[in-house]
Amino acid sequence: MFDSLSSKLEAAFKKIRGRGSLSEADIVATMKEVRMALLEADVNFKVAKDFCDRVAEKSKGEEVLKSLTPDQTVIKLVQEELTETMGSGASELNLGVAPPMIIMLVGLQGSGKTTTIGKLGRYLRDEKKRNPLLVPADVYRKAAIDQLKTVGSQLGLEVFETSTEDDPVDIAKRAEQHAKNSGFDTVIIDTAGRLQIDQDLMSELQEMSDAIEPHEILLVADAMTGQEAVNVAKGFDEALELDGLILTKLDGDARGGAALSMKEVTGKPIKFIGIGEKLDALEVFHPERMASRILGMGDVMSLIEKATKEVDVEDAIAMQKKMAKNEFTFDDFLSQLKMMRRMGSISSLMNMIPGMGKMMKQIDPEMAEKELKKTEAIILSMTREERQKPNVINGSRRKRIAKGSGVRVQDVNQLLKQFAQMRQMMKQVSKMGLGGLMGGGGLMGGGMPNLGKLMRGLK
Repeated sequence: MFDSLSSKLEAAFKKIRGRGSLSEADIVATMKEVRMALLEADVNFKVAKDFCDRVAEKSKGEEVLKSLTPDQTVIKLVQEELTETMGSGASELNLGVAPPMIIMLVGLQGSGKTTTIGKLGRYLRDEKKRNPLLVPADVYRKAAIDQLKTVGSQLGLEVFETSTEDDPVDIAKRAEQHAKNSGFDTVIIDTAGRLQIDQDLMSELQEMSDAIEPHEILLVADAMTGQEAVNVAKGFDEALELDGLILTKLDGDARGGAALSMKEVTGKPIKFIGIGEKLDALEVFHPERMASRILGMGDVMSLIEKATKEVDVEDAIAMQKKMAKNEFTFDDFLSQLKMMRRMGSISSLMNMIPGMGKMMKQIDPEMAEKELKKTEAIILSMTREERQKPNVINGSRRKRIAKGSGVRVQDVNQLLKQFAQMRQMMKQVSKMGLGGLMGGGGLMGGGMPNLGKLMRGLK
C-alpha cells in the first residue's frame, strides 16, 4: 500500500535528514521533490501543487528555520498536511437515525461493489451491533444477485429475495417495508453498475434515491484506477450528491493517487477502505493513520485495535504467567500463530509497526507466509505430548515429524532450536505485560521461529 510514494518521499527527506539547519533554498528543493513524488503517485496536479505550496509556506517560518531539528519539523508539517488533505479525521456513518437506516451503494462495474456490501454488512453487525438486510437491486446481472446471496450466506446475513424480472425502484421500496416489518434496522442496497457513467444509469439511480430517500449514498470506487476513480466520484456526486466514498483494492495500490486526491477534489470524505479479498477486509478510513503509514511511521493504533479484538485479557494474563515460568508450549505458540493470521498478513501487520515497513521491503511476503505454514505443519505433526514437552523429541521422533509435515529433518531441528531460544526470550519479555506479548519478543518480533530468520534478510 503506497509503497512507491513512501519510497520517493523517503528519498526526498533523506537529503535534509540530520541537518542542523535548513535554508529556504533547501525547503524549495525538498518540496519540489515531494511534488514530483505526488505527481508520480497519480495525485491530482492541483492537489499536489497546493499541498506543496502550503507546506513550503509553513516551512519558511521561524518554527522550522530556527528549530534544533528542522528536518523532523518539516516531516511533521508534511504529515499534518497529508492528514488534512485526506480529510483530517475519520468520517463514519451517521447511525443516529430512525430505523431502518437506508444505505445505497453505487459505482461502476468491477469496482467491488457487491462484495463491499457484504463487508459493510458484516462490519455493521459485528462492530456496531446492527441488524442489516442486504438487498440485490442490480436486475441486469443475475450473477450480481447470486453473488450477493452467496456472500450473505457466508456471513450469515439475510439477503432480500429479488429477481431479474423485478423493477429496481420497486425492489428498494419493498425492501424498506420488509425491514420495518421484520426488525431490520439497516438496509444496504446494491445498485446496477455500468462500464462507464451514462444517462440511463444515473436516471435510474436518481429515481431510486427519490423513492426511498436513503440516509447515506456511498460510492464504491477502485483505488487502483487512480485519477479515473476521482473523475468517477465527481460524476456520481453531480447526479446523486454523495455522502461519502469507499475505496476498494487499496492494498494493491502502490501509488495512492485516489486516496490523496479524493477529498480535496470532490469534497466528499472517504469513509471506508477495502484492504483485501476476505469478507472482513474493510476498515474505517483514518486519514491521520494513513498519513503515518505513507511516511513510514507505522500505524500503532490500528495494530492495537486488531490485537484487542483477537486477544482475550484473561488468556493474555494466563499466557504471561506461563511465559514467566518458562512453560510456554508449542500448543501456546500455535494458538498465537493462528491469532496473528486472523489479524492479517505478515506484511500488513509489520507495516503498522514504526520502522518495520522499510524492513518488510527486504522480505518476500509469499516466502514469509510459506515459512509460517511450514512451522504450523511441523507443530501439527507432533503428538500432544511432544507439543507440551518438546524435550521428549528424540531423533526418531524428529524423523517422523519431518515425514508427517513434508519437510526436512533439518527444518524440524531448526524449529526446535529457535523455539528453545524463544522460550528464554519470552521469559524476559513476560515482565513487560501484554505489550511485551505483542511486541519485541512475541509474535511481532524476531523471536518467532522461521519468521525471525526472514527478518534477518535470509530468504
